[in-house]
Order: sequence, then C-alpha cells, then structure tokens
Amino acid sequence: MPARRVLVIEDDGAIRRGIVDALRFKGYTVIEAGNGRDGLRMAEGGDCDLVLLDLVLPGPGGLEILAAVRASRPTLPVIILTAKGEEADRVQGLTGGADDYVVKPFSVKELLARVEAVLRRSPERPIDLAEVAFDGGVADLARSEVRFTAGGRAELSEKEVELLRYLAQNAGRAISRDEILSRVWRIDPRGGETRTIDMHVARLREKLREDPHHPRVILTVRGKGYAFGTPDVSAGGATS
Repeated sequence: MPARRVLVIEDDGAIRRGIVDALRFKGYTVIEAGNGRDGLRMAEGGDCDLVLLDLVLPGPGGLEILAAVRASRPTLPVIILTAKGEEADRVQGLTGGADDYVVKPFSVKELLARVEAVLRRSPERPIDLAEVAFDGGVADLARSEVRFTAGGRAELSEKEVELLRYLAQNAGRAISRDEILSRVWRIDPRGGETRTIDMHVARLREKLREDPHHPRVILTVRGKGYAFGTPDVSAGGATS
C-alpha cells in the first residue's frame, strides 16, 4: 500500500521541521507549507490524505483554510494545531469541520497517535450522500425530507440530516456516541452529554416509521452505540 500523504501547514519553521521529520520517520510521505496562501493552494489542489493545520498563519488563517477545504474537499481529514488551547478555539475549529485538534506544545507520540486514529476513520468517509434508501422509502438529504413508497413524507431537521448521513456513510459499522458527538455535533466528547444523541435517534426513527421495539434502519449496538442497519450488524449484537 502506498504511504499516506500528509500536508503540514505551519509557519514556525522549527515546529514544522519537527513534525515533518517525525511523520517521515513513521513512513508517511509529507508535503509542507509555511504560510496560509501556499497551504490553501496545496490543500485544495494537492494529492494528500490528511492536513495538519496551524490556526495562526500569515496569509489566510487556519479557520479560513478549513472553510475552503470543507467546501472543495469535504471528506479530506483535517487536524488543527493550536498554541492557544482555549476551548472557544477548539470548538470553533471542530464546528468548522476539523476532525481533531492538538494543543501546542504537544508530544510527537500524541500527534502521531491522533494522525493514525483519524486516518483509520478516513476510509469510512465516502463522498457525500444526497439520498439514503431504506426499506419502504428514501431519505432525500438534499431536500431534508423522507418520502415513503406507500405515500406520505416527513421533514428532517438539519441535525437529523447530518446524523442520518453520517450513519449511512458508515453503514455496517457500530459508531460510538463519542464519535457521533465529535463528528456530527462537532464538540469535544470528553464530558459531553450523549442524551441528546439518543433523543435525536428516537425522533429520526419515528420519522422513518421505524418500529421502536424492532428498528431495522438505525440499530442500537449494545455496549457500542448506533449503526445504519445491515445484516452483518444485526448479527453482531445489535438490539432495539
């Protein structure tokens, strides 16, 4: 398998060299940019599997680059590097679509662990979905509605659309509530409230006309979280 390609956008030369050397030592192919202008160009047009993005940069800042990348390459994983360490900055980055963040100063071991974790998830992030078909109807995510074969429709809220899209993109995989908080709600799952996820799943099941005691579209996987229903998941410990 070809080496994963990581783009490092960091204006501090010493920090950038340390990151680049560590990644190359672990076998990654690395490209680098020392300012926002070059970083944006390389992120949008370059061949990379993940971006390590500093927030404070000359030229376009990190959040501006993140917004542009999410518009042009919505499935490209991005990890934010920030020296600020303030909750507001982390939340703003995650809300803007970052997959994770690392606060400076960080250890090489921590950075590599986060890179590996995000890249493990990235193959499970396919291209965006416009529709999700299920037994008895289709969820039109572009129109935020469900249409049923037998007639009738139901409107979906923005968060219900995002939740259903993420579950369907990862069909056949049990997804933890922490991952849903991080990837759908874009908030730090540590100490996060997962009850809101259960409430959204319950409302989504109702709109999909699921039997609450025997759901077939959105399954509860005991001890793990939720999954978009497939026979394999059902056989692996799913419950209602």
